Amino acid sequence: MNNNYELYKVFYWAAKTGSLTQAAKALYLTQPSVSHAIKQLESSFGITLFYRNSKGVAVTQEGAILYSYIEQSQILISRAEEKMAALKNLDSGELRLGGSDSLFKHYLLPYLEDFHQKHPSIRLQLNHGTTPEIIAFLKEGRIDMGVVRMPIVDPQLEVRESIQLSDCFVAGARYADLKDVVLSLDMLLQYPVILFSRNSRARMAITELFQSYGYKLKPEIEVGSVDLLIEFALKGLGISYVTREFVSKELEEGSLFEIQLDVRLPPSHVGIMTMRNMPLSSSASRFIELVR
Repeated sequence: MNNNYELYKVFYWAAKTGSLTQAAKALYLTQPSVSHAIKQLESSFGITLFYRNSKGVAVTQEGAILYSYIEQSQILISRAEEKMAALKNLDSGELRLGGSDSLFKHYLLPYLEDFHQKHPSIRLQLNHGTTPEIIAFLKEGRIDMGVVRMPIVDPQLEVRESIQLSDCFVAGARYADLKDVVLSLDMLLQYPVILFSRNSRARMAITELFQSYGYKLKPEIEVGSVDLLIEFALKGLGISYVTREFVSKELEEGSLFEIQLDVRLPPSHVGIMTMRNMPLSSSASRFIELVR
């Protein structure tokens, strides 16, 4: 037995209203169409579901049992429709993002604040990690999108290019004698260098740059956050490799200064990753519109 859902819907409204006329109005059907649908349903079961009374129709004992089940399904369907509408209108749901601590703090924070103000009912879920970890999160379905440094080459991913970043070496007052001095890479390596963890895209890029000039970049200190890179440079523990945009405050106030090199450090770009051919949630689509 495989009755059409529309037959059950007609049965539900006829039983709920006790009137074939009211059922027809609720479903935008003609009364004969409602009567025909009920006859089809009764024929498929081989039992009578309604009997006529002075007010219209009423369910039989068998019809009452069927109604108890159909009513539950209609309630669930109505709730599902309400939930879908809420998700579409961003009255419910969540936004799951992946990225590094530094990109969340220095790049995404204003956008997250704006998004939260516009859609306070959307729950924010932030997953921190390195670029390989963020890619894994995305493929595992743990996040809707990832914000990472480019380049990213993966046929499963779609990457939208966002802002450009400039990396540089910075030092604090302890190395004030290096201000206005142009250093070669060889000269720079005579000082303690502080780098981010090995799996970071920025670390890979600067290591490859030194290798292209025939040098091996071996840090004196490795740290796991941009905040520590900045703090260690301020304390005079070495020369840190950081993103210029992330230390703009320290550079402006003079607590840090940029080390001048005789080679150009290439800029990098931030990319917004999503799974290729995978539809985005309403909240994720709206957030991408904000950060473009």
